[in-house]
Amino acid sequence: MRRTGVRRVISALFVGACGLAVLLALVPLALILFFVISQGVQALSLDFFTHMPRPVGETGGGMANAIVGTLMLTGLAALFAVPIGVLSGVYLAEYPGTRFSSLVRFAADTLNGVPSIVVGVFAYGVAVLPFKQFSALAGGLALGIMMIPIITRTTEELLLLVPGALREGALALGATRARAVFSVIVPAALPGIITGVVLALARVAGETAPLLFTAFNNRFFSTSLTQPVSSITVQLFTYAISPYEDWHRQAWAGALVLVTFVLICSLLARLAAARVTRIRRS
Repeated sequence: MRRTGVRRVISALFVGACGLAVLLALVPLALILFFVISQGVQALSLDFFTHMPRPVGETGGGMANAIVGTLMLTGLAALFAVPIGVLSGVYLAEYPGTRFSSLVRFAADTLNGVPSIVVGVFAYGVAVLPFKQFSALAGGLALGIMMIPIITRTTEELLLLVPGALREGALALGATRARAVFSVIVPAALPGIITGVVLALARVAGETAPLLFTAFNNRFFSTSLTQPVSSITVQLFTYAISPYEDWHRQAWAGALVLVTFVLICSLLARLAAARVTRIRRS
């Protein structure tokens, strides 16, 4: 009985320590959200979303050009990265034991750990210097390169979780391997693949360094793919290091918009993951 009591005490202490560790891990997130929301809400207004930045030294204005530019850049990145990432993930799932698949898997893991500024320098060398011009296409390329390994590995893992009976049933009905994969296996894992895409978008939406080398910045409204465009992250960086109090206020508002976008992407990813779980249980 005494030994049982000691074990219960040790178990309770261990559970309490785990709970304390969880609370300590949540403290930085809570502080970030508190400061961003408390400072950003004061600066948010309709003008922030609909007006252009004012000239240096003047108060007011907004980040309409940066919001549109961010949507353009993330959209271009998705157009570039999603087909390559999904098809690469399909190959890794269908041919897991080959030497080439091991090389691709290693390359994806390595690329996922490369600092974003290195990706920006690479995109600058291949998409800016040859054309002697910053552009939205170069920025989308840089962000797309960062998305590819995330989508690739997510797609591979989710396809491997699809029950083998689905593939066997499709092949038994006379379907080719490609038809079985793209008409049965991929649709079964589609909610999870969408989750990976959304998480990858959230990952690159907050990047600044690659855009400084590629899309650069633009204080004017531009939707041209071959011209420099503004983005929330670069605009936030510019405003945060400026000496103007009004720009600091708008930087907090931009940070709040960016954090809200990331939270929405995370919630969408959780909803898609919950749907995958329901599908598997049914």
